[in-house]
Parts: sequence; C-alpha cells; structure tokens
Amino acid sequence: MPNRAQQIFQSPFRFGLGGVTLGNEFAKHTDKDAEATLEAAWEMGMRYYDVAPWYGFGLAERRFGHFLHNKNRGDYVLSSKVGKLFKASKHNRHAEIFPLSDSPNDLVIDYSADGVRRSIEDSLQRMGVSHLDVVFVHDLSPDFAYFPNGWEEQYDIARRGAFPALSRMREEGLIRGWGVGVNTPFAILKVINDADPDVCLCARQYSLIDHADAVNKLFPAVRARNVSLVMGSALNAGFISGSARYNYGKENYRIPPQALAKRERLRAVAARHGVDLRTAALQFAAAASEAVALVVGAGSPQQIQADYNSLQARIPTEFWAELKEERLIDPNARLPKAPEP
Repeated sequence: MPNRAQQIFQSPFRFGLGGVTLGNEFAKHTDKDAEATLEAAWEMGMRYYDVAPWYGFGLAERRFGHFLHNKNRGDYVLSSKVGKLFKASKHNRHAEIFPLSDSPNDLVIDYSADGVRRSIEDSLQRMGVSHLDVVFVHDLSPDFAYFPNGWEEQYDIARRGAFPALSRMREEGLIRGWGVGVNTPFAILKVINDADPDVCLCARQYSLIDHADAVNKLFPAVRARNVSLVMGSALNAGFISGSARYNYGKENYRIPPQALAKRERLRAVAARHGVDLRTAALQFAAAASEAVALVVGAGSPQQIQADYNSLQARIPTEFWAELKEERLIDPNARLPKAPEP
C-alpha cells in the first residue's frame, strides 16, 4: 500500500518548481520575470510548487501566490516551510542575508508549536491560498548560519513543539503531510526516529557530484521508516550546469577542488556519449526509488522549459555504464530507466 507521501505525489505532481531562484537568492528577477516563469511551468504541465518564507524573506511566497491564487486549489500540490517568522522593520537585515530581495522584514527563528501555526497562517496570507498540502520544518541542520544559539537547542525546541504540532495538524486534516527540509542528512536521520514525518526535502544531498552518503546511509534509513523524499538541488545550485557556485551560503563561490575535478570527469563522459550533463543530473536525482518528487529552480521560461524537456530526453545506457565503470556513480545508486527502443 502506498505511504502517505506516495498518495500525495502522484502524477502530475512528481515534478515541481521551487522558489529559491524567484526569491532572488542568486540574481535579481523582476515580478514580471517571476510571473512568466510560473506561467511557463504551468503550461508545461507542472503542478507541484515548493516555497518557503525564507526565500527572499517572503518574496518567493508573494510571487508564487500572485500566480497560484487564481488557480483551482485542487489542481496543484503546494508545500512551504516553517521555523522562520518575519517582522517588518525599518532597520532590517535583508541587505545582509538576502540583498537582492528588497524585503522590509527581519528574521525570527521559531520552531515552537505556536510558531509553526503562526508561520503557516502567515504563508497562507502571503500567498492568498486556503491551505498547504505539505509542510517542511526548514533548515533544522548544523549548516544553517543564522541560529541565535546552537542548532541542537533549536532541534530540541522543534522536537517538543513543531513536530507534534504538525502531526496534530495532519490528523486534523489541516495539512496532508510533513517532514523536514534540510541540506544535510543528519536532521532527517534524527527526525525519523524522534517523530512520525511523511516526507522530507532532501536538498543538495543527492546529485551526480555528491550522493554516496545518501545512497548508503540515508536511503536505507528512510525505507525502514516508510518515509519518502522530495529531491532538491539536483544541480548543486546550478554548479553541474556550469554556474560558478556550489550549493548555498555566503561562501558558495569557494568551490571544493574535488567537486571541480569530478565535474570535469562527468563532462568528459557526457561529451563522449553526446549527453547534456544537466539532463543526466536531473534524471539521476529523479530515479531514486525513495523519491516521490523532484524540485528544480528556474528564473525564466526558457530555463524551466529546458528542465522539463530534460526529463523527457533519451540517455543511452552506455553513458550510465561508463559512469559506473569510472566510479563516478556509487555502485548502489539506482539508475534511470533505459530508453524505449
């Protein structure tokens, strides 16, 4: 019998548009750019949208809501995140954290039960929609740089507050499922033992560049708990497709030498087989049996169209075989299905 996440993320809800890019994290995008990108995603048949208050300090949710609030709410799946509240302030820190967002807001970390309910209500009002399908407890991980104190203290607050509150909201029918949305596996491994999540957002942890820990540690654990994963940042924040950054954060321009070296080796194999590396990376992330959905970011209609078409492209089995032979893919990783003859 399908688990709760598998029931939520059925076709056509398995490919989604995420909100990081349209929250102006990497570059400035106008409202007009955002509307055109969302319109293109809808026209391509995409019906899953993932946002967060954090993305642009509210900017991404406002933009997604401006587009989605006129759509039939039953026609798409929507997820957002909790753990961060925002208050308007003349003396805010947006220029330090999200300098391109032009947000008037300041950040308040709050993983309590009351904070979760407040965050969800704020998100619904920003977007102009009636409900969220899935809620992720956001950035509850050692890599998040803006905790006022240690991440362990924040996790304990969430364990006693956010986690049981979200389980109650699920049982009350206010949401359909919940989990954590993080950039490292540690919080996922903890929450599946401390609570009863349904689906977790696994960002930047399962890509052609970096996936061995996910395959051999995270995947067996979530399978044992019947928890599913949404895959995010399959391109390592654009690194695989050529961006001069690796993942997220203030110092993402400091690209590890081993990541650069592996990207060059991947490019060489892709060139020998006439394969677009971005296409291969997206198909690889979507192929994991634990994945119920893949989320990508885009800042233009052309970009989201390219990502959509990448998932339809045919990749020769010889390409994947060479990646395994060259030990560029973990031997336990699941490969995309062979193309139809």
